[in-house]
Order: sequence, then C-alpha cells, then structure tokens
Amino acid sequence: MTALPILYSFRRCPFAMRARMALLVSSQTVELREILLRAKPQAMLDASPKGTVPVLVLADGSVIDQSLAIMRWALARHDPEAWLRGDDAELVERFDGPFKHHLDRYKYPNRHGSDPIEHRTAGLEHLQLIEQRLAASAFLCGASRTLSDIALFPFVRQFAATDQAWFDAQPLPQLHAWLAGLLGSALFDRAMLRPAPWQPGDPPVTFATG
Repeated sequence: MTALPILYSFRRCPFAMRARMALLVSSQTVELREILLRAKPQAMLDASPKGTVPVLVLADGSVIDQSLAIMRWALARHDPEAWLRGDDAELVERFDGPFKHHLDRYKYPNRHGSDPIEHRTAGLEHLQLIEQRLAASAFLCGASRTLSDIALFPFVRQFAATDQAWFDAQPLPQLHAWLAGLLGSALFDRAMLRPAPWQPGDPPVTFATG
C-alpha cells in the first residue's frame, strides 16, 4: 500500500486550521500528526527546519510547508466546491500580512510591547472592508465559500475571540453572520478534532478520508 502523506499540525494554529479544512473538502487522506509547539518532533524539524506548522510530507518525500501551498495542492487534486475559483491572492495577502501584524499585537501586547487598542483599531479597518464585500454576496468571492473565505476565517475568528464582547458589539452584521456560519459548519467541526500529541511509534491517525 502506498504510504499516506504526513501532515504535522497543531489544532489551534490558524495556518494549520485552513490547511486541514482544504484537505477535508478535497478528500485528501493524510496521516495526521498533532504536535506540541513546546516539544516539536525531530521528524518534523528534519522535514522543515523552520519549525512551524503545517508541514505536509508527501509520499515521495517532498515537503510543502506553507499553509496556502498545502491548500492549493489539495484543491488542484480535487476541488468539488470550486474553491480555487475564489482564490483572491491580493485579499489573502492583505490578511496574512498587514491584518496578521495587527492581530498579533492586539492579541499578544506583552509579547510585542504594543498598544492593543491601537492595533485593534487598525485591524478593524481591514474587517470593515470585508463587511463591505459581504454586503454584495454571502461569501467573499460569491454565493458559496471558497479558498479566500477559508484562508481568512481562522484569523478573523482569532481576532473576534480576543475580546468577544467588544467584537460582538461592532456594527458588522454581514461579517458576524459570515463568521458564525463558518464556525457552525460541519467542515470546521471536522477540522477541529482533538488527537493526542504524536510520538514516534504511535499508530497512524488518518484524516480527511472523504
């Protein structure tokens, strides 16, 4: 039997979340290895010395260690919901770059020596652009979810949860509905399984079986 690709992941990492969701929707079966960030397994570091998740090791030994690249790899193999049709690279880069910068400094001000309210305000400006976009359609690129929705969603979720009461009070009805729908989706529920941290010699945990 051909060996499965191996996905090193961390349940709460937003980059890993979006990779898992794309693997699920594309029915790409992998061996899931949940890691602890404080005790990264040597096998993962050997595959990707940068030491961040997700890391996908393919059966031929090649490595994909960027979440968007994993998403696009999976969807290029099977894209039943036409997610690639909504691959808005400029929008995704805006949230992976400037928005993520402000999110980190809002959520972890002690780590960055930052003013959280300043960065919350800057992050909100990005979310207001999404609100305007969602006023025209249920999802970011049309009537159904696509790669752009799933790429941004884990980071918007993290921003919202930093101060949920404040976020809920913001006049962003389209964004609130969009986020609630994705949070309540069966896809997100499946992506957030709770495997035990992987140790060498553990039996394989298969994921994304279709």
